[in-house]
Amino acid sequence: ASMASEHTGIAKPLPLATPTSQPFWEGLRRGEVRIQRCQACNAWVFYPRSNCPECLSPKLAWQTVTGEGRLHTFTIARLPTAPFFADEVPQPLAIVELDEGVRIPSTLVGVALDAIEIGMRLSPVFEPTPGGESVLLRFTKA
Repeated sequence: ASMASEHTGIAKPLPLATPTSQPFWEGLRRGEVRIQRCQACNAWVFYPRSNCPECLSPKLAWQTVTGEGRLHTFTIARLPTAPFFADEVPQPLAIVELDEGVRIPSTLVGVALDAIEIGMRLSPVFEPTPGGESVLLRFTKA
């Protein structure tokens, strides 16, 4: 399978896992949403980092969560946000608030544009990249 998009001929960039975010990406490959939780103050943490943003403790542990949540806000990108997304417009860009309270930027799939509503319940979708090197976290109506 070619990594290049049929429409643009430009390969989409792959997410770059860092040592800090590696467990997040590994979880997606296994069909799991994993986020960090502070062992000192119990705060849920996303994006992946080395210290808790609430209490600055370095004691962060990865926990698997359902990935269920609600739509916090969204916009419809009618022009490609980058050339390699030309095949995905109009593209519903979303901020999803997981039930744990963290907010994740993502995109919605399988939802008609006129059916998107703030507060709608969402479920995770694990979407392998074209070459299978990585898995992206998207969301759809629960």
